[in-house]
Amino acid sequence: MDVENKGTRLKPTILLFLLILHLFLSTLAKSSFTPHVNYLLDCGSSHPTQLTDGRTFKSDRETTSLLATAEDVQISLHSNLSPSVPSSLLPLYQTARVFQEESTYSFYISKTGRLWVRLYFFPLSNPSYNLTSAVFSVQTNHHVLLHEFSARNNDSPVFKEYLVNVSDTRFSLKFKPKKTSFAFINAIEVVSAPDALISNSATALSPLAEFKGLFNSALEVSYRINVGGPTITPDDDTLARTWETDGSYNIFPQGSETISVSKKGIKYPDIGVTPSIAPNLVYASAVHVKNATFMRPNFNLSWMVNVERSYSYLIRMHFCDILSRSLNQLYFNVYINGIEGVSALNLSSQTKALASAFYQDFVLNARDITNGSILVQVGPTNLPQGMTDAILNGFEVMKISNIADSLDGLYSVDGKYKGPCSKPMEMKILAYVGLALAVTAILLLVITCIRWKKRPQGWENHNRFSSCPLPVHSPISCSTKSSCRGSTASSSRKSNKHGNRVTPQGPKRFFPFSEMRQATNNFEEKRVIGVGGFGKVYLGTLKDGTKVAIKRGSGNSEQGINEFRTELEMLSKLRHRHLVSLIGFCDENSEMVLVYEYMANGPFRSHIYGFDLPCLSWQKRLEICIGAARGLYYLHTGAAQSITHRDVKTTNILLDENYEAKVSDFGLSKVVPDEAQVSTAVKGSFGYLDPEYYRSQQLTQKSDIYSFGVVLFEVLCARPVICPTRPTEEINLAEWAKKQHRRGLVNEIIDPRIAVTMNPQSLSVFVEIAERCLADCGVDRPSMGDVLWHLEYALRLQEAASRIDEAEDKRASIGTNEDLYFLRQS
Repeated sequence: MDVENKGTRLKPTILLFLLILHLFLSTLAKSSFTPHVNYLLDCGSSHPTQLTDGRTFKSDRETTSLLATAEDVQISLHSNLSPSVPSSLLPLYQTARVFQEESTYSFYISKTGRLWVRLYFFPLSNPSYNLTSAVFSVQTNHHVLLHEFSARNNDSPVFKEYLVNVSDTRFSLKFKPKKTSFAFINAIEVVSAPDALISNSATALSPLAEFKGLFNSALEVSYRINVGGPTITPDDDTLARTWETDGSYNIFPQGSETISVSKKGIKYPDIGVTPSIAPNLVYASAVHVKNATFMRPNFNLSWMVNVERSYSYLIRMHFCDILSRSLNQLYFNVYINGIEGVSALNLSSQTKALASAFYQDFVLNARDITNGSILVQVGPTNLPQGMTDAILNGFEVMKISNIADSLDGLYSVDGKYKGPCSKPMEMKILAYVGLALAVTAILLLVITCIRWKKRPQGWENHNRFSSCPLPVHSPISCSTKSSCRGSTASSSRKSNKHGNRVTPQGPKRFFPFSEMRQATNNFEEKRVIGVGGFGKVYLGTLKDGTKVAIKRGSGNSEQGINEFRTELEMLSKLRHRHLVSLIGFCDENSEMVLVYEYMANGPFRSHIYGFDLPCLSWQKRLEICIGAARGLYYLHTGAAQSITHRDVKTTNILLDENYEAKVSDFGLSKVVPDEAQVSTAVKGSFGYLDPEYYRSQQLTQKSDIYSFGVVLFEVLCARPVICPTRPTEEINLAEWAKKQHRRGLVNEIIDPRIAVTMNPQSLSVFVEIAERCLADCGVDRPSMGDVLWHLEYALRLQEAASRIDEAEDKRASIGTNEDLYFLRQS
């Protein structure tokens, strides 16, 4: 009886033990992955190399059978490596293998499927070979990984990581030097990846649909980012991956807040996500909206990464709700390049638990990458339930091979060009175009000679330059003899009747000069409301009572003529809420007149200093700066052609009756293609002029960014940008403001009239972006889109602080917390 009872008591114990063992083994199986294929090569090394993460790379002697080459050379380091080389990988970059001719590594694949291919390049210093001059291509069986690649920077290594799908038992890695050059490699990894790591399908964006075909594509890892957490090294990743921090990609770190939990608390569901997808360290940290209660509902957490425009990309986003205290509290939207990928994502419905890992894959088409970058965003929804918050734990960006099965260009493995037009066809087209141009040129020459011989007597007098009604500034030349004959009065009547000598693009109204005289009371001096290089600006009233600004140019000024043409051309094409609108023009005889909408509150500068006008609050100044930034952002990115203003300053930012800002004066503007440079004579206003543009005479959009940075500090400090009466160090506002900011004394340069009302966080964001605008090199300056975002964020911080102050005042007056509590919950 005792034995029977004892056995009965042991059964539950045994069952419990078996259950715990099963869970342990299941967890162990989930957290570990043993690759079937595992080739690690330290190229150029004469002995095996063991890394700190426990992996051992074989030497050349041990891998001789893998390489087919006519000639190769092993070289080693002859000086100290750059400090930028990670210490954990230092041994791999101390040797290299050099190939003078095409050479191929061939690997036996015991199980087909996805393979990691990791290539290590570092042009180490060697007296026999200048590795920075090497130019070569790298190919697999079916894909081009690198085309005419060169590692020209000997200060930092180049690490390339790929995922390729292999269906053969032999996998080749071919190095092809360019003619007269050579190839090199420091280390190679060819390692199995889990079958479930990359599925065949993902969510396609624009339009939202299912994307299929990833099995047949090669992928290049562009970014692998642990949001809100530390760098993750291969030691802590079962697939030996490296995850970098998100600090340099987070556009608005001031609006985000990190959160983390113990990695032991992260759960992986039974189906779908495993540690092979991402280690628990990724899911144990995240970024969410800081002070979410006071942020506007349309605020998004944003990360931006630079990519190549001509490729589609796989974006994998990792989520884990470590923020909520109970299920179904967190709903948020997911955006990629402004396209909504998921609306009201509820992690609870996906994982059925808190702190449970989840990921989602998206494919962004190449046509949706317009500015060479991908913007990853999460933001709160407008749903009444749940928290006003959003969360992101990590994301990966992978380039997808193109139509040529290439990850670097449009040449396929067989060397054929797979672009929109093949090379032979290109040559034929160029030949036909050249022939057509040559025939056209000959015909024009023959026609010119015939007309020259048949010219009438006295043609010189009929075509004198001075007899043309618009001798200098008319954009349209006289095309017939009769159009240049007759009196000035008759020409003027023709102009008044047809109004078509100047033909700007767009339906702009032509005004007779007589109407301009009447509108300004014969250009009465007391009606002058502004003066510029082009001429004076008058307040006018049209026949229907509409008030307008009338800019009268000087026909004697070559600058005035050019600015008239430029401004008329530009404003005829442009229309935006934050650009001053052109109503019409007058181009009679030597008179050049432009008619604009009237801006009742005049130049922004007048409201900052120098005039006895009411002081603008910090919040109103921010709103005006945002309006101007939106106008410039439209010029840079929204118009049919990218336009650089070239004369951004506070007198060219005008305010209407509602203090809404509009950018004006486009006389110096110039079309500058995105990310391009244009050689041009330096023009602009002293104190606002970009020093880099002044030195190089290369105009870019970043020249406007510098000028706008000066405007921002002018708004903050309420003083002229150049003030000769001040001490030497303070004469130039831009230089002085930068010095004071670096000294931590920015509070000493603020306009004292607004200093007390400014929220410190709002000020910090504003000053940070203003100083970035003033970077010495244009490439280090932000885009106008970045500037606009920072200004809008500074405004949100100021508005949030104002709401809190109002609530505190109200609480003090009624002696209760109810209103403040209601405000914070709304």
